Amino acid sequence: MASTSQYGDRAILESATEPLEKWPNPSDNIYTIHLEHPEFTALCPRSGYPDFGTMVVDYCPGPWVVELKAFKLYINSFRDQRISHETVANQIADRLWEELQPRGLRVIGDYTRRGGVKTVITVKKGDCLAFEPYTANLL
Repeated sequence: MASTSQYGDRAILESATEPLEKWPNPSDNIYTIHLEHPEFTALCPRSGYPDFGTMVVDYCPGPWVVELKAFKLYINSFRDQRISHETVANQIADRLWEELQPRGLRVIGDYTRRGGVKTVITVKKGDCLAFEPYTANLL
C-alpha cells in the first residue's frame, strides 16, 4: 500500500531526527548570522491548544553554517509536539550548539500573546561579540 504522507511531512519528520544539513563556514572572520522563522507553531503541553511565535537565531559561526531549508524544516518539526516555550528554545539552542559548533549562539522564542501574557525566552551559549538587542514584536 502506498504511503499517504506527503513529501513535506516526510521531510519535516526526518529533520527532527537526522543531522541538520550544514556547510563549511566560508570565512575566518567573526560575523553574525541572523535567522528568523515567523511561522513557529507547537502545542501547549497542558491544554493541547496551538502556540504560535517567531524563532530567532543569531550565531557567530565556527566551522559550520546551517543550510536554510534544513533550519526551516527543523523548526517546523515542533508543530505537532506538546512542548513548553522554555523547552523549545533550549532544545533548539542545544541542537544548533552541538551540530554547528558556533563561537556564540542566541536563540529567542518570541511567542504570540495568549490570555494577554507575552512570553519571550532567550537562551545564550558560548562567547561572541555582543548581539544586537532583539526588539521585534515586544510591544
